[in-house]
Amino acid sequence: MKNITRIAMRFLLMLDNVVSKLINRLAIPYDGGVHVKHRLMRYHDFFVNRIAPGERVLDIGCGYGAVAYSLATKAGALVTGVDLNEVNVAKARGRFHHPNLTFVHGDARTNLPPGPWDVLVLSNILEHIEQRASFLTELQQGLRPNRMLIRVPMIDRDWRVPLREELGMFHFGDATHFTEYTAESFEKEVTVAGLSIHHVQYNWGEIWAEVVPATFSDALGSRSS
Repeated sequence: MKNITRIAMRFLLMLDNVVSKLINRLAIPYDGGVHVKHRLMRYHDFFVNRIAPGERVLDIGCGYGAVAYSLATKAGALVTGVDLNEVNVAKARGRFHHPNLTFVHGDARTNLPPGPWDVLVLSNILEHIEQRASFLTELQQGLRPNRMLIRVPMIDRDWRVPLREELGMFHFGDATHFTEYTAESFEKEVTVAGLSIHHVQYNWGEIWAEVVPATFSDALGSRSS
């Protein structure tokens, strides 16, 4: 009986994955070409509220440009969005227009516009990178940002995640994810990369964090002491 239950559970969870993908696909035309989660989750506000007018911002893995457009129009930043997918870049250029906004094609690991940048935005990007700590270190060395604004998925967001793992299924939310985070694993990873968490919040099963180079964080601490 337990064997039959496991088989049935695996089947239903596979069906759940298929349905979720279909919902995500339909969620884009449902809201006029931008996934409805952008409006409902309001995560753009997290980035906008932490960027000052005139700051130079690089949105790494910008997708079809919705967050980058918000940063240019609402924060008044000078924004460059970069994405590996040329189709995404073409969609971004076709949909979003602003004098402070540019979209370019490039690989986040090998070919990014040169710094320095005031802010790097990584919205649902880190989980797609295998060597994340070294990637974050290289970004600091090559682009010299004052801070990074990071959004990543949490692995403990839903009880079905560990259930899928228990049943021997791929348990991350996306087949291209190398990891998903707990609060502890995220803090450990950014610390290894020489970064310090300046602000963090947990919303919608995700981590939204502002991180700064550890040396800058130390300097802030010594100034306030």
